[in-house]
Order: sequence, then structure tokens, then C-alpha cells
Amino acid sequence: MSVPSAQFHDLADRCVLITGGGSGIGAALVEAFARQGARVAFVDIDERASRELSGRLAGQTKVAPHYIAADLRDVDAVRKAAEDAAASLGAIHVLINNAARDDREPLDSVSDTSWDESQSVNLRHVFFMCQAAAPHMRRAGGGSIINFSSIAYLLNMGEIPAYATAKAGIVGLTKSLAGALGPDNIRVNAVLPGMIVTERQKRLWLSDAAIAGMQERQCLKRSLTAEDLVGPCLFLASDCSLGMTAQSMIIDGGAL
Repeated sequence: MSVPSAQFHDLADRCVLITGGGSGIGAALVEAFARQGARVAFVDIDERASRELSGRLAGQTKVAPHYIAADLRDVDAVRKAAEDAAASLGAIHVLINNAARDDREPLDSVSDTSWDESQSVNLRHVFFMCQAAAPHMRRAGGGSIINFSSIAYLLNMGEIPAYATAKAGIVGLTKSLAGALGPDNIRVNAVLPGMIVTERQKRLWLSDAAIAGMQERQCLKRSLTAEDLVGPCLFLASDCSLGMTAQSMIIDGGAL
């Protein structure tokens, strides 16, 4: 990945927990925070990709990222992952809820089972990870929570009703948690990516025509990549954004 030119010196030795950190946007965030000198723990269900990432970064960063294998659909596993991260890092100053899965399922195909699965993958764990991390942030004197939503729920995309609902819910959850945790000096903000072109997205969903169509809609006439989310997350995690909470930051190249 290309390393951001900006250095956030206050992030050195800060303890950062990232969900879905084994690949895609999450892996870019794990690497970026580790290269800022932060102590990073990340959660992912994909052990192969996660161990490859940890192995690649070993020796390249001040502290090697700590990988936690967990299925975030399991609330008990979410809580255990937060405790594991706190035990490994010594605290949790920053939580980035990145893990998600944007499965396509048209209206007539959605069942109660697939609906619940989508909410557990995309929304439920966000709340319970925030709940589990909050006591550690309070003991640390404050912190920053960054929840990943998406512009998808703003685009009237008919093939993702459950996913769109979850991503809209994350914005509401972010606002509520900001109100609840503000007195504890814990900031809560949301990031809404646009079309981020990752290998997984190209393999599963994105055709050349779809990518070209979004570029035409965007003000910036290029594909957005995982690295485009790094700078905004570093900013939201750092003391540069100390007065910012309950906000949603759109990173979509000007598509909206």
C-alpha cells in the first residue's frame, strides 16, 4: 500500500482495535496504524489472510499487529475479542468497526434467516463491540470509535435491502452512542465509503462497466481504493479531531 505522507505523532503507542482487519480496507487500516507506531489488534474470521498480513508486517513496524480469530456473528466471541485486545494492548484507545459483508439479495429472495444473518454480519456486532470496548476507553480517559457505514443506503440500490438497512442503522447507532459516551470523552463518528475497488469486490460484484459508470458519476475520475479510507480514519482517531463526534464523513470521490 502507499503510506500516507501525513504522520500523526499522537497515534504512536496508541492502542487500536480494528474489526475485519485481515483483508481489503481493514488490512490497509491495520498496516497504516501500525506504521504510525500504534499498537494494533485486529479481528477477522479469515485466519489465512490474517496470518499472512501479520507475518508480512512482522519486523516492519514498531509493534507487530496482534491477530484475534473470531466470528463476529457470535456476541460472546465479540466480547472475548475485546477482552483479548485489551489484554494484549494494555488499553483500547481507538475502535474501528470495519467488518461487513455486502451480499446481494433481491427483495423477493430475502427470508427471515438471511435478514437476521445480514444484520448480525453488518450491524449487531458493531453495537456489541462498542459496548465491550467502552469500559476500557473510560479507564484510558477517553477514545475514538469509528463505525463504517456506506453510501449504499443512499443510492436506492434494490438488490441490497438488508445490507442497506444495516448501514443506515450504523449512522443512527453512531449518533446515539456519541450522546451516550460523550461525557466519558469518547468520540463516535461514522465513515461512509463510496465504491471502493478491492480484489474481493472485483471478484464478486464489480464489472468494468460498473466501475466506469461510478467514475462517470464521481467528481474524481478515478477508482477509489482501500488506501483512500486510511487518511480519514487516521484523522478521526487522532487528536486532530478532538472536537468532532456524532458526525458522518463521506468518502466517495464526490459521487453524491
